Amino acid sequence: MLTNFESKSARVKGLSFHPKRPWILVSLHSGVIQLWDYRMHTLLEKFDEHDGPVRGVAFHQQMPLFVSGGDDYKIKVWNYKQRRCIFTLLAHLDYVRTVAFHHEYPWILSASDDQTIRIWNWQSRNCICVLTGHNHYVMCAQFHPTEDQIVSASLDQTVRVWDISGLRKKNVAPGPGGLDDHLKGHPGATDLFGQADAVVKHVLEGHDRGVNWASFHPTLPLIVSGADDRLVKLWRMNEYKAWEVDTCRGHYNNVSSVLFHPRQDLILSNGEDRSIRVWDMTKRQCLFTFRRDNERFWILTAHPTLNLFAAGHDGGMVVFKLERERPAYAVHGNILYYVKERFLRKLDFTTTKDTVVMQLRPGKSPVYSMSYNPALNAVLICTRTNNLENSTYDLCQIPKDTESQSESDSKRSSGITAIWVARNRFAVLDRNQQLVIKNFKNEVTKKLPTFCEEIFYAGTGMLLIRDPEFVTLYEVQRLVSVGSIKLAKCRYVVWSPDMSLVALLCKHSVTICDRRLQYLCTVQENCRVKSGAWDESGVFIYTTSNHIKYAITNGDHGIIRTLDLPIYLTRVKGNQVFCLDRECRTRVLHIDPTEYKFKLALIQRKYDEVLHMVRNARLVGQSIIAYLQQKGYPEVALHFVKDEKTRFGLALECGNIEIALEAAKALDDKDCWDRLGQSALLQGNHQVVEMCYQRTKNFDKLSFLYLITGNLEKLKKMNKIAEIRKDVSAQYQGALLLGDVKERVNILKNCGQLSLAYLTAATHGFDELTESLGESITSQGNSLPEVNPNAQLLQPPVPIQQLETNWPLLSVSKGFFEGAMVTRAGSSATARQALNINADAALLDEHNGGGDGWGADADLGLDEDGDDEMHDALSNDGDGGAGGEEGAGWDVGDDDLVVPEELASKIKASALDSNYYAAPNKGLSPAQQWANNSPLVLDHVKAGSFETAFRLLHDQLGVVNFQPFKTLFLQNYACSRTSYTANPNLQSLSGYPLRNYSETNIKLQRPAVGIKLNDLVARLQAGYQLTTSGKFSEAVEKFHSILISIPLLVVDTKLDAAEAQQLLRICAEYIVGLKMETVRKGMPKSTLEEQKRLCEMAAYFTHCKLQPVHQILTLRTALNMFFKLKNYKTAASFARRLLELAPRPDVAQQVRKILQACEVNPVDEHQLQYEEFNPFTICGISWKPLYRGKPEVTCPFCSSSFDPQFKGNLCTVCEVSQIGKDSIGLRISNLQFR
Repeated sequence: MLTNFESKSARVKGLSFHPKRPWILVSLHSGVIQLWDYRMHTLLEKFDEHDGPVRGVAFHQQMPLFVSGGDDYKIKVWNYKQRRCIFTLLAHLDYVRTVAFHHEYPWILSASDDQTIRIWNWQSRNCICVLTGHNHYVMCAQFHPTEDQIVSASLDQTVRVWDISGLRKKNVAPGPGGLDDHLKGHPGATDLFGQADAVVKHVLEGHDRGVNWASFHPTLPLIVSGADDRLVKLWRMNEYKAWEVDTCRGHYNNVSSVLFHPRQDLILSNGEDRSIRVWDMTKRQCLFTFRRDNERFWILTAHPTLNLFAAGHDGGMVVFKLERERPAYAVHGNILYYVKERFLRKLDFTTTKDTVVMQLRPGKSPVYSMSYNPALNAVLICTRTNNLENSTYDLCQIPKDTESQSESDSKRSSGITAIWVARNRFAVLDRNQQLVIKNFKNEVTKKLPTFCEEIFYAGTGMLLIRDPEFVTLYEVQRLVSVGSIKLAKCRYVVWSPDMSLVALLCKHSVTICDRRLQYLCTVQENCRVKSGAWDESGVFIYTTSNHIKYAITNGDHGIIRTLDLPIYLTRVKGNQVFCLDRECRTRVLHIDPTEYKFKLALIQRKYDEVLHMVRNARLVGQSIIAYLQQKGYPEVALHFVKDEKTRFGLALECGNIEIALEAAKALDDKDCWDRLGQSALLQGNHQVVEMCYQRTKNFDKLSFLYLITGNLEKLKKMNKIAEIRKDVSAQYQGALLLGDVKERVNILKNCGQLSLAYLTAATHGFDELTESLGESITSQGNSLPEVNPNAQLLQPPVPIQQLETNWPLLSVSKGFFEGAMVTRAGSSATARQALNINADAALLDEHNGGGDGWGADADLGLDEDGDDEMHDALSNDGDGGAGGEEGAGWDVGDDDLVVPEELASKIKASALDSNYYAAPNKGLSPAQQWANNSPLVLDHVKAGSFETAFRLLHDQLGVVNFQPFKTLFLQNYACSRTSYTANPNLQSLSGYPLRNYSETNIKLQRPAVGIKLNDLVARLQAGYQLTTSGKFSEAVEKFHSILISIPLLVVDTKLDAAEAQQLLRICAEYIVGLKMETVRKGMPKSTLEEQKRLCEMAAYFTHCKLQPVHQILTLRTALNMFFKLKNYKTAASFARRLLELAPRPDVAQQVRKILQACEVNPVDEHQLQYEEFNPFTICGISWKPLYRGKPEVTCPFCSSSFDPQFKGNLCTVCEVSQIGKDSIGLRISNLQFR
């Protein structure tokens, strides 16, 4: 029995498979109906309306309905799409045992403990027939799959077969041919209205106790029944009578349910003896028995079309199949060999011709696997049984004449698996799990000294061996292991055509390795992985229960298409997938490989292919967009997106203000305009910034923008707008920025601030205004304010030049994709690019003295004529200068340019030659490239750029004391380059060892790493040993040296970065604890207060996160000190913590004695500043606890805690950082900058 799915629940009384979807209904004794997806192992829905146990449940064949019956005497019909009960049928007077839909008519059949069987029309919602005759509980009733018959089983020890043809004739319409045709087709229906609705056709008597279940055979006139007499009986019937054929004995408790296998001559039964049994229908003997330890079985059902069964028991239900359905096949070149119905067949992938090769030797079990040898044209056919010791393999020579189809001569031997390893050698895993090598005569030539669970093909002379934890690549000739990978329960192995890659398929994962089993990636799956094949481009295509998926060797994976039923891949060729289904039929499916080919081209940097796909393929979806963003190609993602909001975000991410502006106009959202304004301001595109501020009506920012760009005209307009808005504050600020004193005086006067208006007018020398304002003040009875005689006039600076163009930016080289996309635009786009010369315009204006001429043209508000003129001016190489006075705007001013004689004399004559050679400029050294392009501290140190390294340390970790780093910096700089001799009499040349030596782009090259994480971990062990031996000062130095080495690490993975952070915390904890212990040992202990302080510090030391061996030592110290101070309660707590750490037996014995003494009088004699159960950290300066919730500051480097009064001091733990300084944190990997 192969289990597909198990659920845990209350006792299961009813089960029903959905005919098309991978669903199963489960009715429980608790009153709940569950709907499970057995393929995804997911509970989809719960239906809870019955009062009491639900004993029967059934799906409708076509409609989205199911029916249920329970101990509340109710039959409920549900719509699972609407997730509700749509109506209830009431008539039964006792428990409803089973319910069923008719396969054709709108009928429901129900059996009840009220000794009746009822047939209902679920469309009219009426009971149309009551079948009476049983004189005890009716336990089960079922429709015949094709005939107008019902079978029922009852505790009155009988099975009854009912004829319901009369009911059909009364209730079902005659059809399109009318009543006459209907009667001709049914000659027994002469008396249409005189015939009874349902009559008992046969009564089957033979069971000695109540019958629990009875089922029809799907095609033959047979019935099977199971009863409380522990027997399974087989009955045959004809038109006139029914009789018992045979009895199957074996159950040793009541038989609960029994049914025929839909496609084989088998009977399945289960019962309260906790077993499921499979019987041979012809021999009437038990073939298999599957037992559960503690659960009695109550119900059994079969899937209508698939090889699936389900059984319900006391603790849930199990979905299972009786045998493995995976076809046995082998692929060589363009030929697929596979086994179907005891025939070996072959399929040619190129012509799709499928032929029979030969007939195989018959056997009891289906073929498990096969291996093909092209050199000898022979196959190994492996057959497995439930008992592996009985497994066999057949060595068969394929006949040259494939048309004969006769049974081949084969050599059969015992063995679990057989695999070809050479031209005339194959490996066999025998029944003792031992490996032997045999020749073509089936003779043992060598025994391999290894134990394994399974073997797989690995090429000539090699084998893949699976043991419980590892998969090992084994060389057969030399008897040595070549490589291995830790992987449990590998089920199948798929090699790429060139044998350079291998995919190891487990139950729920795919692991890809190279030829030597070096790990490349793993893909985890929720569903079972079924099969796989390699694409021509090196992508692994695999199937699960539900999908065809792909996996690329860098770990990227995705879904290609969905499957209705599982398939087994044999070959992937372009957009075609060749596969076998569970019926061993060859199929060809079409897939769309664009997505994984697109990703592969990106990974391999084949940008031309990427560009071609962007232009021609229909790549859409959030997954592709997210993938491109993650890989750092937002400009490519921009070309897939139609949604304006996503386009806007991507355009901002890649700095494309033009596309972002288009999207913002379409969205017209305030938040979008705000974000666009920020991005445009960072790029200096103040024209877009102005538009954004105008759209969001951000008048304050708009005024400031006009001020810094010197646009006084628009600043005056902003003042008028402020006046209209009655915003006096903005109006006054605008007048202040414009230097308009009269306007300021008027504003102050209008808002009633006469004193301020008077002072403003008097200070700036406006006598008339001063007099009128003075009169107004005195008329109100107020005294005039005193004017400061030393007041100075503060005028805002006058703008030198109004900036109409955007701010000049550094030239940025466009990426491959941006450049390629630009070329797609037409000639109009080229003209626009030619006009977009803002930065050059500013420079030309400065050198040529162009004056105001550039101000008007740089506005980009040119009409079509102006555009053409500019285009002509740019396309002519100086000829336009002779075009008359109107064209004098291009006067370069070189007419009166004369080279001074003293300079002319120094110019070599050869320099004026056209063949003069100019030496190229000196390029940047690799070290300079490191400093320019790397954000990591170590790379700057290796480059010798200590100043930038200091700045990075300061920004990242708040480092202010760089003296401790001196030795490390010098050591790393010294080993950053090698020196080797050049030609004689020349200086030595330098070589630069790289950690990414395969990188060809010099900007991405990085120096070799000097300090490695593993070395620091090894040094940590030395620190532990010094701590154990009590050399605290040396241990502190060791931990401190490790601590300050960590910022100079470079790691490649997030896991290593996290490990470095953990190492940092360990060192900091040890430094705090050991320094505190050193201070404690030097303190006096003459008075009681001093002794109490020593005890407190010893107690704090026990809360440092140390290794268990050191924690034991701290606890022993604290225990002894507290015991001597007579604080027995706290001492007892230390003793318990100490015993939890499992110290040495002699120490443990001593501690238990002290604990017993403390428990006699568990009180503390002295009050200490120590709360054991209130979490705290220790201040690294005052050595006092900082309890959770209290204010504290931390060191940005080592994260040690300090009292807030020490903020700004140098950290006493790491001795390099400033306490409480804001910083971005430790950065030792490029992953941390993404």
